[in-house]
Amino acid sequence: MAKKGGDKRLKRQVAPRYWQVNRKSARFILNTMPGPHTRKFSYPIGVVLRDLLHVCADIREVKRSLNKGLVSVDGKMVRHPNFPVGLMDTVEIIPSNELYRFVPSKGLPLLPIKIDSKEKNLKLGKIKSKVSSKKNLYQYCLHDGRTFLSDASYNVNDTCLVQLPDFGIKNHVQLKEGCSVIVTRGENAGNVGKVEEIKTGSFSLPKRVLVSMGEKTVELPIDIVMAIGTDSSLIQVSI
Repeated sequence: MAKKGGDKRLKRQVAPRYWQVNRKSARFILNTMPGPHTRKFSYPIGVVLRDLLHVCADIREVKRSLNKGLVSVDGKMVRHPNFPVGLMDTVEIIPSNELYRFVPSKGLPLLPIKIDSKEKNLKLGKIKSKVSSKKNLYQYCLHDGRTFLSDASYNVNDTCLVQLPDFGIKNHVQLKEGCSVIVTRGENAGNVGKVEEIKTGSFSLPKRVLVSMGEKTVELPIDIVMAIGTDSSLIQVSI
């Protein structure tokens, strides 16, 4: 019989380099299942609970905690240990009331930081696509796979402040000169700066953004920067 579906396991040695896991303990580790984030830029919730947050001793305890509904991601219960957790997702450990947001930090695309309970239901979502729909509406798709219809005209690469778990747009940040951005990938991941200039792309060169970070200015592809506010971030994105 032919094999159906992907493998739920992953060899530790070939796991993404930014994963904060021991490479020389067991041979295999959990893999991410299809979901809101790509495998390349996400953690399985089981790895998050066991290896990053250290709230579970092993995968058996992870499964037991998930089955009891003790963990939520973006306000919704998660039951599968392979569920992917990615950029700007909020993980809540219900028994201890601990909240963690996954943000780029210290040159890594994903690290958990503790956040206040007042930001529990807030999330930043970068607009990845925009399509005209019927009745003078636009359909937008965010970086975490969420889609919504709106009569407001936003631009691709802008950022929306989203209210969860009941989806609602609380605020909007346009990616333009003078706005604050955070770098999501690369050696500058986690650095926050101001946009000085947006350069148009060409057939062989992607659209780029000049970002000032303290005493230095770097030119980055627009895909790896995310608008987070005008003068300061709308929500906490750093320690």
